[in-house]
Amino acid sequence: MLTKKNPYGLNPKLFFKRLTRNVSMGFLIILGSLGGGMLGYHHFEKMGWIDAYENAAMILSGMGPVATIETKGGKIFAGTYALFSGIVFLVVIAIIFAPVVHRFFHKFHIEEEKLGK
Repeated sequence: MLTKKNPYGLNPKLFFKRLTRNVSMGFLIILGSLGGGMLGYHHFEKMGWIDAYENAAMILSGMGPVATIETKGGKIFAGTYALFSGIVFLVVIAIIFAPVVHRFFHKFHIEEEKLGK
């Protein structure tokens, strides 16, 4: 358990520190995924860096590709990157909201103890 020492949960300062750490971790995962997508589009489709960034960012955000993919390798990469991006989205959301959900469940448990259940 993350908050074993304090029965009332983390104080606000530590909570925001944990939340900031998780948001930073999520941001780094997104940056790494964006960089990987840019490298893939640059390598497989021979796109310039700006076009590779645009396509990777659009797929990572769930909007879909901008440019038409021409090569077989590019199509395989684009499909794989799209699947990967969906998973990254879910993972980053889970990482960012984990401290909030943990705090909510901790408060719910404290209220349950006050009711005598």
